[in-house]
Amino acid sequence: MTLIPEKDRPTVRAIGQLTYCNPFLEERIRLERQVLGDEFTPFDAVWHPREDVDDDNPNVLLIAERAAPLVEAIRTRLASGERATDTERGLYQDLCLYVLFYRWQVRIFEMLDRPQSGGSGHTAEFYPEFAAEAKRLLDDVGLALPAGQPPEHLFACFYQVRRAFKYTFRAMAGGSLPTARLRSQVWQSIFTHDLRRYQRSVYRNIGDVTTLITGPSGAGKELVARAIGLSRYIPFDPVKCRFRESFEESFFPLNLSALSPTLIESELFGHQRGAFTGAVADRKGWLEVCPPLGAVFLDEIGEVDASIQVKLLRVLETRTFQQLGSSEDRTFRGKVIAATNRDLAREMREGRFREDLYYRLCADTVTAPSLRDRIADSPGELSTLIWVLSSRLVGEEEAAGLAEEAESWIRDNLVPDYAWPGNVRELSQCVSNVLIHRNYRPVATEAPSAPLDRLAAEFLGAELSAEEILRRYCTLVFDRTGSYVQAAERLELDRRTVKGRVDPELLARLRESR
Repeated sequence: MTLIPEKDRPTVRAIGQLTYCNPFLEERIRLERQVLGDEFTPFDAVWHPREDVDDDNPNVLLIAERAAPLVEAIRTRLASGERATDTERGLYQDLCLYVLFYRWQVRIFEMLDRPQSGGSGHTAEFYPEFAAEAKRLLDDVGLALPAGQPPEHLFACFYQVRRAFKYTFRAMAGGSLPTARLRSQVWQSIFTHDLRRYQRSVYRNIGDVTTLITGPSGAGKELVARAIGLSRYIPFDPVKCRFRESFEESFFPLNLSALSPTLIESELFGHQRGAFTGAVADRKGWLEVCPPLGAVFLDEIGEVDASIQVKLLRVLETRTFQQLGSSEDRTFRGKVIAATNRDLAREMREGRFREDLYYRLCADTVTAPSLRDRIADSPGELSTLIWVLSSRLVGEEEAAGLAEEAESWIRDNLVPDYAWPGNVRELSQCVSNVLIHRNYRPVATEAPSAPLDRLAAEFLGAELSAEEILRRYCTLVFDRTGSYVQAAERLELDRRTVKGRVDPELLARLRESR
């Protein structure tokens, strides 16, 4: 007699594959259908938050109910001395993991909803029960957890998976295929494409891989970064029944385009007292404050000065840095996540972005789609996002009314194929304006030549001061040459004079209009 009857083997094998598959890929649907057969409930191909259904996929719950008696039947045979092949052992282990996860996921999720404070991680008072159940299903019948890992590692993996699903599923709303692809990319950034290998060993050093998030402004790149940064593996202490770090206090975002080079260095690397005017005390930067299991998010990395690029390259290559005003090397142990809305390939061709830095950033690349592309794929995407944004603004009790009001305003006042140039950020402002004023005034989008037309109109209007003319012309020449040195030669000015007069906002408009 075999340990797993032939009739049950396809089901057990499919459940084992479900245990390790990416929940946001179509493979999940195929496996669910294979397990449930006629009992399979047709569900959206894209698993996403909606107003009319709970987060739980009904097929997932039904499979968990079906897996539990299979586990108990196989365990009974093992306990009675039934011999198992290596293949059967592996199938049973995978089945046990599926059952354990769904048996304890509610309590893990409830734990996630509890606040953390003071740098302490969540306490899991129920861990001894979990460990006892894992022992009963595996150790007591002569089997170990996959890869011989202790139960606290399995518990930490479950905690990470539940956290990753929460931030990926809830934060990235929408049922379009571009949104589904985004969720699946984020899941792979967290766990890689091979969750088994991740569970065995990769979890230890995945933080050494830098993630680069690309996409248009307003598309939600920081939400992607937060999902990745807040979903890192955190070890569990089985003696104290506590996770070793707080994930809520381990994400450090910095918008590089909003700060001067000196302030960027101070925020990132820290500074010694007297390092620059206003540095009245020593200060630690994000790279020093960030714990080993945390993440620093560098938003708009395509905007940074060449001198900062060199220092960032050193951090990524050697994991070391120096505070401003200090020659002492310090070590960075966390993960770097970067984002940009610029075309870095073009920036490199034009000499504004270092190739060596780019190739240190692009080991893992995630692309956030524009709202226009998402709506083009699935017109219902707009309604879904409006409902999600409304629920965040006024709560779920009032969300339906606000969503209906916002949709009605958009339908009556905007053209059917409105491009939403500001992406989800603009849609969020639209919903907020409808909530407060019952109105929204989109900013008129400029034609590609508009920045140059505006410059010409300002010069011909003869209302600019000499300093304003110099700033605008320095910016235009620098945009055309792509080099402070070449711009200075053309203008017959000192390079520092040109650099000090380049207007970053005008420069950005000129580059976007190409």
